[in-house]
Amino acid sequence: METLGRMKVRTFIAEYSGRRQGLARSFSNQSHFLRTKHNTIREFSSLLEGLSEAHELFPSIVIAADGKIEAHGSFAKAQAQVRSFSLDCVMSESKAKFITLFYTFKFLDPDPDVVVNLTESLKQANMGVVAHYYMDVELQGTLQAIGRRQAMAKLESMTDVPISRDETNRILTMDINTLDSRVAIADSLAMGDHAVRMCDDGATVIACLGVDFMSESVSAILAQNGYGHVPVYRATSKAIGCSLAESAERVTYRAWLEKGASELCPVLHVVYINTSLETKAISSSIIPTITCTSSNVLKTILQASIQIGPKLKIYYGPDTYMGENLISLLVAIIADDWSDERIARDLHPQHNRDTIAALIQNIEVFPNGNCVVHHMFGRQVVETVQKSYSDSFVTAHLEVPGEMFQIAMEKSLIGRGVVGSTSDILKFVERKVNEAVVGPGASTKNQRLKFVLGTEAGMITSIVRSVQGILERTGCNSVEAEIVFPVSSEAFTAVEGDADFSIVPGVSGGEGCSSAGGCATCPFMKMNELDALADVVEMVISGTKQIQLQKHLPPQRLLGKKLNGVDAISLGVEPIQYMRGFMKENALPKQLVKRITEKN
Repeated sequence: METLGRMKVRTFIAEYSGRRQGLARSFSNQSHFLRTKHNTIREFSSLLEGLSEAHELFPSIVIAADGKIEAHGSFAKAQAQVRSFSLDCVMSESKAKFITLFYTFKFLDPDPDVVVNLTESLKQANMGVVAHYYMDVELQGTLQAIGRRQAMAKLESMTDVPISRDETNRILTMDINTLDSRVAIADSLAMGDHAVRMCDDGATVIACLGVDFMSESVSAILAQNGYGHVPVYRATSKAIGCSLAESAERVTYRAWLEKGASELCPVLHVVYINTSLETKAISSSIIPTITCTSSNVLKTILQASIQIGPKLKIYYGPDTYMGENLISLLVAIIADDWSDERIARDLHPQHNRDTIAALIQNIEVFPNGNCVVHHMFGRQVVETVQKSYSDSFVTAHLEVPGEMFQIAMEKSLIGRGVVGSTSDILKFVERKVNEAVVGPGASTKNQRLKFVLGTEAGMITSIVRSVQGILERTGCNSVEAEIVFPVSSEAFTAVEGDADFSIVPGVSGGEGCSSAGGCATCPFMKMNELDALADVVEMVISGTKQIQLQKHLPPQRLLGKKLNGVDAISLGVEPIQYMRGFMKENALPKQLVKRITEKN
């Protein structure tokens, strides 16, 4: 029977459902999967195979000892391996037919020639590479191999003897971001930190593999740390958009901020880091603004309400799902009868039930922003998770729709789930696998831990590496981890009367996208391709294509501009600096507090 507390949570979320009605939007990917670039065609072809069969369960990848991986379902196979083929088009009077010749290789065992050649090219270019977790699996696998190769080469250069087999195995099983290399795969904020580390190590060029606001952010963070002269290149000369970031660039967002600025009480705008520098600059010019990540947004809001006082109004945007999920989480704490002592211990030492209740009333969420990827977790996905995965661990990014978030949130209250950032999800999986292997309840009996992955499928590369590293280091053969992709059947469309193309991805586009339920993988992130990275590296080495390289720089929309007489770039960086100060001191910076309170 449902507890009274959970009924209250469901009632609260239901009250917000009307606001979510307007969020469903169609996303046209401009025939993304039909681009001639071969790695996109590989993904498309992998998805075609076997999708006509109905599956009660979601696709999944099972990670076992000795490097073994099993992929169940065509979507999982597309994540676990890369399919490549030669493509010929045979014309007839009736139609064109495609003849394909397939071969496969695991993303964890990328082409060694590619790894060797790109490692050498990066060295010649003196370039570091920072990439987001959501990159294509082939690209991530190659970068992982390059980073490990760099780490081993650096270690060998520091000694006169070859490194031992044990040391080699240690490097092969370590988190790529902890190695002494010039490759990092991380979330958007950490990408900038890794870029600084690489420049400290002597890198004179950075390649940033992500969407455009990430390259903007990396460039800004480098400038803050004295590396403004270091160029940051994107993998493509084309614009790499982001549905979430673009929702904050509309006039409706500015009007919403101006409404906040007109409030008579103290107001703070908490803006998600996954927005453009221009959005941050405009926001700063209108209203006191601090950026946040999905890892620190709750801490930021809790501390601000204590530090400024109970009259503080918090405007959170642009991610509607994340904002409403934060409110849902706080409501659940009250509804589940957390005591003042527990709130002080587990949430914030200066908060209690009364302050949390007041905070809930003082959060204003932007109503029209979401991420195309996290929007995928609709009703069908939720029902399947509830029906077939009740015994599984459930993870959810803070950006997912409320129903999926609620499942993970309720699981998190009993230690069987997590809600948070991509890094939080990765750490949760690592912790649960570690507990099963060496924790107090560890057993020698065979067991399979199931994790529902409530975020973009590109996370699988880092998860596989981490789990394999744990199993390898501990010598455990009895524990397996199954990563479940909660992909809606709406992400695929049947084509009747065509023997060659019985299934295509998406109602309106490719990459497992659906106009009714978002995307299983991010089509914007997949614009970063391995061949494109190699082309950029070669241009840097040759030094003869500077005009073309200029097109690969981050957007320069703020260069030379002023807002209210203040340099626009400085205004855009200001909210990031405030967040950095908060992360360092666990308190809002004095300058930000002054801005919030000065009008009162």
